[in-house]
Amino acid sequence: QTYPDGTKVLRFQPLAAYATPSAMERLHEQFNRLWQSEEFEPLLLIPTYVLDFLCIHPFSDGNGRMARLLTLLLLYKAGYEVGRFISLERIVERTKESYYDTLYQSSQSWHQGQHSLLPWWEYFLGVLVLSAYRDFEQRVGLVTSTKGAKTAMVLDAINNIVGDFSIKHLQEQCPTVGIDLIRRILREERKAGRLECLGRGPDARWRKK
Repeated sequence: QTYPDGTKVLRFQPLAAYATPSAMERLHEQFNRLWQSEEFEPLLLIPTYVLDFLCIHPFSDGNGRMARLLTLLLLYKAGYEVGRFISLERIVERTKESYYDTLYQSSQSWHQGQHSLLPWWEYFLGVLVLSAYRDFEQRVGLVTSTKGAKTAMVLDAINNIVGDFSIKHLQEQCPTVGIDLIRRILREERKAGRLECLGRGPDARWRKK
């Protein structure tokens, strides 16, 4: 992990490069067998797979980002589609201290097969997944109970987006809001100096100032 001041801390020691291909092959064989057997709860099997992936560390860079994409994919596969509307990446960023602490705790003695999955499971279920559904519930609640709720939903989505975004992105985040209202809100936010538009047309990117 690299801190803002540039300090680097070794959270865990990945496998040696020569051992990585066979380790990934075993991981996928075991995961697919357990998934197909339906003997294990997917919400426990998924974080277990992700932890093993992170400990193997198959790439020289981008393992964390890839792990979160795999998390999203596997949750979809298991029928948990909250990631379509709520950014799991944003939740990880918001709770990164807990993310790194539990990853560290559960990766201790991983090489010896004596690690504890409980801290990582508790983070995955109690923080990541539960927070996503709470955020989604709050967003849906705005639609049903508050005047101007759709505008609030779009503004909330914009506030939670990391980096540039498009109108299509906002439509995915706010499926109950029409495109005309989204465009009007973007124009108003640009006029107020809070957003800038990068380009023209439906594929134009938007950026927060």
